[in-house]
Amino acid sequence: MFKSNSRILKFPRKLNFRYRNVQSACFVRKVPNFVQEKFNLNRVLNALSKSGRIYEARQLFDEMPERDEFSWNTMVAAYANSGRLAEARKLFGQVPVKSSITWNSLISGCCQCGLKIEAFELFWEMQFQGRKPNQYTMGSLLRLCSLLTMLRRGQQIHGYAVKTQFDLNVYVVTGLVDMYAKCMCILEAEYLFNMMPERKNHVMWSAMVAGYSQNGNGYKAIECFQDMRTEGVECNQFTFPSVLTACAAVAADSFGVQVHGCIVRSGFEANVYVKSALVDMYAKCSDLNSAWMVLENMEVDDVVSWNSMIVGCVRQGCEEEALAVFQKMHQRDMKLDEFTYPSVLNCFASMKDMRNARSIHCLIIKTGFEDYKLVNNALVDMYAKQGSSDCATQVFNHMPEKDVVTWTSLVTGYACNGSYEEALKLFCGMRTAGIYPDHVIVASILSACAELTVWEFGQQVHANFIKSGLQSSLSVDNSLLSMYAKCGCIEHARQVFDSMQVRNVITWTALIVGYAQNGKGRDSIQIYDEMIAGGTKPDYVTFIGLLFACSHAGLSESGCSYFESMDKVYGIKPGPEHYACMIDLLGRSGRLAEAEKLLNQMVLQPDAAIWKSFLAACRVHGNLELAVRAAKNLFELEPMNAVPYILLSNMYSAANKWEDVAKIRRLMKSRGISKEPGCSWMETNSTVHTFMSEDRSHLKAAEIYAKIDEIIPLIKEAGYVPDISFALHDTDEKGKELSLAYHSEKLALAFALLTVPPGAPIRIFKNLRKENVHAETIGRNVFNYYISYLVFLRRMKQRWLPIKLLHFLFFFLQQHLKHWEAERRKGVHIYGLVGREYFAYCGVEGQCVQNSNCKGRTSLAAPSAIR
Repeated sequence: MFKSNSRILKFPRKLNFRYRNVQSACFVRKVPNFVQEKFNLNRVLNALSKSGRIYEARQLFDEMPERDEFSWNTMVAAYANSGRLAEARKLFGQVPVKSSITWNSLISGCCQCGLKIEAFELFWEMQFQGRKPNQYTMGSLLRLCSLLTMLRRGQQIHGYAVKTQFDLNVYVVTGLVDMYAKCMCILEAEYLFNMMPERKNHVMWSAMVAGYSQNGNGYKAIECFQDMRTEGVECNQFTFPSVLTACAAVAADSFGVQVHGCIVRSGFEANVYVKSALVDMYAKCSDLNSAWMVLENMEVDDVVSWNSMIVGCVRQGCEEEALAVFQKMHQRDMKLDEFTYPSVLNCFASMKDMRNARSIHCLIIKTGFEDYKLVNNALVDMYAKQGSSDCATQVFNHMPEKDVVTWTSLVTGYACNGSYEEALKLFCGMRTAGIYPDHVIVASILSACAELTVWEFGQQVHANFIKSGLQSSLSVDNSLLSMYAKCGCIEHARQVFDSMQVRNVITWTALIVGYAQNGKGRDSIQIYDEMIAGGTKPDYVTFIGLLFACSHAGLSESGCSYFESMDKVYGIKPGPEHYACMIDLLGRSGRLAEAEKLLNQMVLQPDAAIWKSFLAACRVHGNLELAVRAAKNLFELEPMNAVPYILLSNMYSAANKWEDVAKIRRLMKSRGISKEPGCSWMETNSTVHTFMSEDRSHLKAAEIYAKIDEIIPLIKEAGYVPDISFALHDTDEKGKELSLAYHSEKLALAFALLTVPPGAPIRIFKNLRKENVHAETIGRNVFNYYISYLVFLRRMKQRWLPIKLLHFLFFFLQQHLKHWEAERRKGVHIYGLVGREYFAYCGVEGQCVQNSNCKGRTSLAAPSAIR
């Protein structure tokens, strides 16, 4: 036997007890000399460093009689890997001879902490000091580039790898594949992957599968996984979650089940990360039962898996089940995280359960998550969707840090709750705060502009979006189209439509409705035909817009045909909105009996909108008996809505039944019902000016009223005759005429003539509600006023007057000429647009000053006043 020194390696007395566990864990032999003692000390130092006992490792390091390169490298790596970079740098400066391993240890520590500047400075300094980086140096730097998505730096490392002939090293190529994939350059990653046909290991395969999955190429990720299995490469706990994520993204539940079988056979079924991915996959594929079975069989309660289950339930509309999962998490005393609460709060956003929502808010405060931005964003969104804008604003104001999601949640909430002006103000505040908008908030703010018909502000948002350099999205384009259409700029809306490369049914429907709202019903039908020819299937809302267009274009037969095709051709059951449009269509075309028949044969119970349409039709045709029936039903369905009271009162007034008018007024007063005052507005120099009837609050009121007094005699010469048949007071004709002299539209038009430059378009809007189905509810006086003024402007050749409701009035005239015989005046032409052709209506047949054969209505070129 070889005889050697029998003494055992001994530490200083103060270290004996401390390191006895390490001594027992290490293989300590009897050593013949000091070299063996140093070797054993290094082994102990390495064991302490890897176990995280840095303080004890440093004590041993300081008391070592002699330190070699391994000792220094081990201690530097221990500090760097534990994140104590200041101490690592200090010790690094004391290293007598710095090898590539020493540099790599410090660079790796900087990369792990995300210190990109320090890491690359060390990389350059390392080369300056004459040390050549190796594959581990580049691997650390590529991981940093992947983590921080630094494509340019990654490309520099790629170039260095090519120059130093590391571009075929499996370790480096794997890092490059991962870096390019994380930087959304999947084609580059795919190229490098294919350039290594024979030396691909499971890490590279896993990186490629993960890259496809992260870049939204779910099917390619599945295909890559299949190729990996074909090549006989074993999958691991990193491969399976990536391919399961891809299955969830493309709803490939059948393939996901097969992957589940591979997981079981490979022995990874107990892995927490794999099981969490399985729960997420099944939940996103709408298989909540399988997701719950996997969740229940997990040995460890993983909060990520439970969060995935809650999110899956919410996405499927199972809010009650999601809350039940959350309650079980709470009962098991699981440690909730900042991702749990947002998922739960999404339940209340759709459930409208404010009481339990406040309870969750209290729990958030108790568990200390009130300062987390993600949680606060969910709170703002939840309160906003609940309609509690005040609570949403309070949470918003108390947030220490706000991002674009925070602002978007509140802006969208205001817009959804009808506070459009507040939404615009908040958007301006966001821009002032230096937050750049994204697609979601731009779409929301454009919708608010559409509701307020603030065309100039919408144009500014559009221009700002273009300048931002953001890629156009379908939601933004649809909102732009709707905004321009609702603001009366149907030509701009069509330009947006023509520029869109991708269109869906919402796009087509928005343009159909836009043409209909701007009086171009035939164009709406043409767009519908193009949509069907292009293979886009109409939906519930499409037919509402289509029937609306037919109604206002006088295309009763086409409307009836489209109504029948809903169920027979497309399997869409007509809803209350469609019946309301049909009754409106039949009423406008003089087929009141058919409208009553359709009302009586309805499968659905008529709602308020349907009765309002029928009441408006009765008013057009003067059928007081049926109007009383409709009004009584409305009094029951919407007792606090002033519209049916006003319409019935107007009909009683037209019939000179002043006692019945007084009864209606008393009934309104006893119920506390007040009519919403009509108002008109226009936008000039980014300022909205609002006018109400006989309003004298405007700063230029005196000038406005003087302008009206100046215009009225002139337009009377052009044929304007006030219609006093619906005046609501039993007074003489002069008193009734005076009550109609200063209508809100007239005030707005007078203000426009004072402020808008000659030749510039005048856009006037009115707060007409959807229940006021017929355009004549704004008053035939306004119609006469506008038409006569158009004739006046035609003669004076002054300006273009594109008023949003004008086309409705034209169609109304075209459809109801027989009711207006008494109002025709000699030589007065009233111009209307039907499709792309203008029509004129004059007072006396055969005596038209422009066409002796006009027969009361004739097709002719559009006059310059409205061209």
